Amino acid sequence: MRQMTLADRPLGRPVAHSDFAMVDGPTPEVGPGDMLLAVRWLGFEPAQKGWMENFGGYVAPMEIGDVMRGMGVAEVVESRDGKWPEGTMVTGMTGWTEYLVSDGTGFDVCHPGLPPEAMLGVLGIPGLTAWVGMHGIGKPVAGDIVVVSGAAGATGSVAGQLARIAGAYVIGIAGGPEKCRWLVEEAGFDAAIDYKAGDVSKQLKALAPKGIDVIYDNVGGEILDAMLARIAIGARVVLCGGISRYEQGGKIAGPANYFNLVLRRARMEGFIVLDHESEWSAIRERLAALVLAGKLKWQADVLEGLENAPAGLARLFDGSNRGKQVLRL
Repeated sequence: MRQMTLADRPLGRPVAHSDFAMVDGPTPEVGPGDMLLAVRWLGFEPAQKGWMENFGGYVAPMEIGDVMRGMGVAEVVESRDGKWPEGTMVTGMTGWTEYLVSDGTGFDVCHPGLPPEAMLGVLGIPGLTAWVGMHGIGKPVAGDIVVVSGAAGATGSVAGQLARIAGAYVIGIAGGPEKCRWLVEEAGFDAAIDYKAGDVSKQLKALAPKGIDVIYDNVGGEILDAMLARIAIGARVVLCGGISRYEQGGKIAGPANYFNLVLRRARMEGFIVLDHESEWSAIRERLAALVLAGKLKWQADVLEGLENAPAGLARLFDGSNRGKQVLRL
């Protein structure tokens, strides 16, 4: 079998193919009570670059030579009295490998009513993150003005739709007319701002003249600053991600407009979805029900072949992906 291992750390620079090494080895043997899992899909998250850098400290450190950490969907192809029978599709932290042996710890069975790759997107870390951040911290209600940055991504698109379902007026910030068009025409956002096409602050002022009640931020940097300049009294600011950090050599610039949190009596809070793992099953059922009812849209951007996993991760940072970036093995 083949595995992709960590060969270098992308400190202060973009992810490169040379950060990984393809390693060949024997397919692992299955012991009593275990299962052989064949990885069918991989999903990519911006956080993986931080894991490569050992940034953040909220997950175990990665060492050079380790199999690259990442979420995947796998099929049980051999079971020696294991937790699930052969043919079962499961999702969990597979890593970038073609096969692995597991007793099932840390894995969940894929939802039977949706394609397995949905477990990496709308029902995976992005969807779970959107739910926890929007409902746990943002708490939108009917009539609120909600702004989501990185809105065309797998997490931002779900977060915005959840706010819309709650009755809010939702504005998405994304890069390029195609992404903005998808947000309004497919995902049901009320408006979209193309940050590549002009002054974001000016567009926010026009779309939210009375201020923003909920910010769901996936970007940080200048975009967060523009949103903080427009917050309403009692606003809730959800810090989900900071993809601009990866474009700035890993440096994190503090927001110049942070004092508006005082002036507007607002709250800004960050979170890590891994802290809410006990809630994942219940959240997945709610998300699946919304998808099956046609109320929640999602899209997947599919690459093929384990050798293209580095390219899949890199696409998250140059904006090439459309929706959830996945790879089919």
